[in-house]
Amino acid sequence: MLLHLDASARRASSFSRRLSAVYADTWRAAHPDRPYAYRDLAAQPVPHIGEAWTELCDHLLEHKITDISRYREAVRTPAQRQAWAVVEPLLDEVVAAEVILIGTPMYNYSIPSSLKAWLDQITFPKMSLEGRSFVVTSARGGAYGPGTPREPYDHQERYLRDFFKGHFRVEDVTFIHAELVNARLDPALADLRDRHEESLAAALKEAAR
Repeated sequence: MLLHLDASARRASSFSRRLSAVYADTWRAAHPDRPYAYRDLAAQPVPHIGEAWTELCDHLLEHKITDISRYREAVRTPAQRQAWAVVEPLLDEVVAAEVILIGTPMYNYSIPSSLKAWLDQITFPKMSLEGRSFVVTSARGGAYGPGTPREPYDHQERYLRDFFKGHFRVEDVTFIHAELVNARLDPALADLRDRHEESLAAALKEAAR
């Protein structure tokens, strides 16, 4: 299954959504018999975790429960049942997926809070999603690639790559970036418009490939 998530607050003008759609369309055409699930994390945001969610985590950690199929055993109170009702469908989608596709912009050097809320809800102590792949299609207002002046400020790719490896034990991660999108609007970046167009064209080609 392909699990497809979008996190951009933008709709028609979102480059991360455009890239994720290209990837999803190509994947579905290549695998017409495999399931596909979609979530718009901006339009239908996942709630932030609460105290009951932390209690679920504590129980799993204390009782050494790392098998995702046993997580339900941590549910003991009405508040925890409410928390689990949020977690369960999200986690079921992730477990069923072969590929998790995330379309996300860079906001303030990092990721949107809508994506962070989803990550928090599905992440538990010492869990493993080994065998799955993550693909991240992203749009960034500036240039944050290797060797650029703003490379040290990239807490988007670095954070997600570390998160997938550290929490999920997944190293099969692909990032596809469209950079310098602010050059379309910001007069101070007007001379970088051609570089943006080149970056976008390369990203669209890679998403389709």
